[in-house]
This record gives sequence, C-alpha cells and structure tokens, in this order.
Amino acid sequence: MLAENTQTQMRKGILEYCILSIISRGEIYASDIISELKQAELLVVEGTLYPLLTRLKNNGLLSYSWQESTSGPPRKYYQITPEGTEVLQKLDITWKELEFAVKISIGNRENNI
Repeated sequence: MLAENTQTQMRKGILEYCILSIISRGEIYASDIISELKQAELLVVEGTLYPLLTRLKNNGLLSYSWQESTSGPPRKYYQITPEGTEVLQKLDITWKELEFAVKISIGNRENNI
C-alpha cells in the first residue's frame, strides 16, 4: 500500500513536466496530449488533465486558441507561453539533477548487494 501511494505521488509530480514538454513541441489538442501520455504509459484521464491544463493556463504557462473542426464543434488547442518555456527549461535542469541523484543512489544500493 505504501509503495502504491509513493508511485502515485511520483507520477503526479512528473505529470506537469511531461505535459509542458509535449505542448512545447507545438500547439496540441487535449485528447492528443492524453494519447501521447498513454504511449509513454503514463495513463491520464480527462478528469485529471483538464484541471491541470487550467491551472497551467491560470499560472501563465499555457495559452489556448479555438480552432474550427471538420468533425464537430471548435476545439481548444494549447500552446506554451514564453513564461512556460522558461519554467520548462528550469524543470529540465531539475530533472537532470534528480535523474543523476537517483542513478547514484540506485547504483550505490546495487553495489552493496
């Protein structure tokens, strides 16, 4: 049970970073974000994604525009803002630092086995 809670927290912590990374490649529709996250085996439902996108938008990291769709109502496409790009660059550095720390910690644990 404790492992599951920790795993959930780890996934939640990385989700914002992954979403900003996906959107940084160009404007994207929310269901396409979900598809990319599923490909990466980071399963997310709309009920999780939309509040996160709204929070990122309210924090000035994302913007969106409405675009006409050939298969229904207009769609909301998300773009990263200049401030979002700055935050993403800082998160890139933090990710590299964390990745290094985890590799060292795991390596040291494996060396003691």
